[in-house]
Amino acid sequence: MKKWSLLLLAFIITASATAQTQEVTEPSGQKYIKGFISKQKLATDPAYGWYHRQTEDFTPEATVVDAFKKAKDSVRILAFSGLWCDDTKFIIPRFYAIADAAGMDSSRIVMLGVDRDKKTIELMSETFNVTLVPTIIVLKNGKEVGRVVEYGKTGMFDRELAQIVESAVAPAKTAVTKKKTK
Repeated sequence: MKKWSLLLLAFIITASATAQTQEVTEPSGQKYIKGFISKQKLATDPAYGWYHRQTEDFTPEATVVDAFKKAKDSVRILAFSGLWCDDTKFIIPRFYAIADAAGMDSSRIVMLGVDRDKKTIELMSETFNVTLVPTIIVLKNGKEVGRVVEYGKTGMFDRELAQIVESAVAPAKTAVTKKKTK
């Protein structure tokens, strides 16, 4: 597992340095990004006007924000999204709103765009077994501690992410063994 952690870190550093990103315009005129996506790009490019529409009336739950605040310096987020996907258009702006409300530094979030075949740069979607988008993966010390795929198991992606980040910073429970006395 340590090998994968180092491989991921090396990849992120290398790929960030070379900024591997491909902007695709489909015949319909819809634009999406394959590769690294910055929050700034989503917030400023008119092609992604849905970004602001999804956050206008959204207020993150206090318990979700609190969980992210507690973990903001302990976890990293690796998110795979398809900017052509309605689920991504709903979830990702709200995810960023939660991270912003918690004061999570943007350097702790890496967003990768996939094409319609769920492929991205350097086989990353295959490496992390991403088959649906968005997939938001929580990492601690380079290891995956959990993920939420699309709306999650309960339909409340934000609450599920909060549970994952809380578990990442919860103190480890130690097993207590009792000695038998005769």
